[in-house]
Amino acid sequence: MIQNEITENICSRRSVRKYSNEPISEELVLTMLECAGFAPSGLNNQPWRFIVVDNSGTDNSDDKEIGRRLSEQTHYSDIVSSAPLLIAVFLDTAASYNREKDLMAIGATIQNILLSAHSLGLGAVWLGEILKNKDQVSKILEAPETFELTAVIAVGKPAADLSDSGNAARKALDEIVFKK
Repeated sequence: MIQNEITENICSRRSVRKYSNEPISEELVLTMLECAGFAPSGLNNQPWRFIVVDNSGTDNSDDKEIGRRLSEQTHYSDIVSSAPLLIAVFLDTAASYNREKDLMAIGATIQNILLSAHSLGLGAVWLGEILKNKDQVSKILEAPETFELTAVIAVGKPAADLSDSGNAARKALDEIVFKK
């Protein structure tokens, strides 16, 4: 494979589930969200919306309590409660023109967040299991009625050095690419 900064970032990204207690700067948060906004979408409708929760407990907001309440909505409560930053990703149904295409665009925006977090020295994991309680999560976050939860992304500085984590097993190309 041709290696460059982009391919290296894609191939070295891993789902990180344990974080240090260090808060994530507003500059890093904004960078990830700006990168998210560059995902492709049909008709450039950009149907994604985000609610950011500073779960670090370093400010005087209610975000830490919100993080605790969100952690009760998933089997992965330890990940949610320990992540200093949570990004809830929504499909804005009012901005949607084709649900299937818009959900694919949401996947692209989530991948942009994961890749930008990795490139910034952060770790992140895409949490989908929390969707079993998406209505309750939306209530906790006071999301507008047109917002449909599609994922929560936990973000933080990795608690361990990931350089020795090895490569996550991937299927060989001949298992996933078929020729006519």
